[in-house]
Amino acid sequence: MENVFIDTDVIVDFLTGRKPFSLEAAKIFSLIDQKKIKGCVSSLTFSNLYYVLRKFGTHKKVISNLKVLSEMVDILKVDGEIVKSALNSDFNDFEDSIQYFAAQEHKKVDCIITRNIKDYKNSSLPVMTPELFIVTFENINNR
Repeated sequence: MENVFIDTDVIVDFLTGRKPFSLEAAKIFSLIDQKKIKGCVSSLTFSNLYYVLRKFGTHKKVISNLKVLSEMVDILKVDGEIVKSALNSDFNDFEDSIQYFAAQEHKKVDCIITRNIKDYKNSSLPVMTPELFIVTFENINNR
């Protein structure tokens, strides 16, 4: 099973139905639900999601969605060392650098899925858009 780190933007697409990106995001979560891949997120993702999703719904609804998400994915820790690595990195986007170092620390993450590939240009892990990941996954598994 492939371990994928899912960036916050992809989860927002999925949970809000943000067009035109929600279809690919839904496919990724379908693969997770079918246990064909394992999804990972950082603990930081939950506070970011709450902040964004609160604009779309009530506290109760957002918390309910986050509980469902927490059952679907592995939640990777963000600690002081990860924050320090992010602070000392060459990443232009600080939040993405924290996400990256959380994924890298896990050691089992095979790739990062994000729509913001340019923010991960310094990544030693493969970085793919949801669209590219789905095509690659299907090509590998349909051989």
